Amino acid sequence: MRALFDSPAAIVLLLIVIVLFGARRLPDAARSVGKSIKIFKDEMDNGKNENSAEKSDDKN
Repeated sequence: MRALFDSPAAIVLLLIVIVLFGARRLPDAARSVGKSIKIFKDEMDNGKNENSAEKSDDKN
């Protein structure tokens, strides 16, 4: 079974992304995606903490 992004496919995908977004906007787009992922992970952790706190309150 081949990997999803083997070397030739990764290069083609990278070229398509550069053509669509332009080389100037790629760092900003990557920064935005990184911030979005960080916010998403923080919210997931907060949700887990709230759920565990609610479960411990229910036991008391």
